[in-house]
Amino acid sequence: MNFRRIPVKLHDCQVHGIGSGAELFIVEGESASKATARARSVRDQAVLPMQGKPLNAWKASRRTVASNELFSALVDALGAGWDDSYRESDLRYDKITLLFDPDADGIHCGALALMFFYRWMKPLLKSGRIGLIRPPVYEIKSACGTDRIHAFNDDHYRKLCEALDAKDIKYSTQRYRGLASMNESALVETCIDPKTRNRNICGEDDAEAALEVFAGRPRD
Repeated sequence: MNFRRIPVKLHDCQVHGIGSGAELFIVEGESASKATARARSVRDQAVLPMQGKPLNAWKASRRTVASNELFSALVDALGAGWDDSYRESDLRYDKITLLFDPDADGIHCGALALMFFYRWMKPLLKSGRIGLIRPPVYEIKSACGTDRIHAFNDDHYRKLCEALDAKDIKYSTQRYRGLASMNESALVETCIDPKTRNRNICGEDDAEAALEVFAGRPRD
């Protein structure tokens, strides 16, 4: 019998495999993982926390990467091996989605994750199965509480507030401290529900941009 190693921290889903529609969210830590797991679809959305800033897998040796707890858990969750042993047909998920907090640490974690895929699982990166979702930074709610909009950076927030002020519309605002601070309906709308979220496919160009910024590697 073939037993799979399933990471302890993985909130798994019910369906798996290529063509199943299953999606794996990779999030930043335990609180983000619990918030996302509460809001996701148990049937076809799984959640794995990376528990702190990942190793720079671009510069590390194979032995170092293999012994790294964070990337070992990711490889086990994906189920398709890595480096020369990678087999896409064994993937447990159709899509892998990077969902990190919209701050400097979150951006760095996303870049490090892309660098791992570029160095050790490039066929997966090239397949178009990896995507990135940027959560909102602010919620702007009408005074009566019935309408809300989200801002995804400080400049976007400023422009939205200026537009509302110009129309003399009363509103309240909230700055999110991360995924765990978002109310569940906002998390579902902006990050989890494929019908309403904005998920961008990541490819080699994105990983090479990350390498240029965070690893000092010039583009070819």
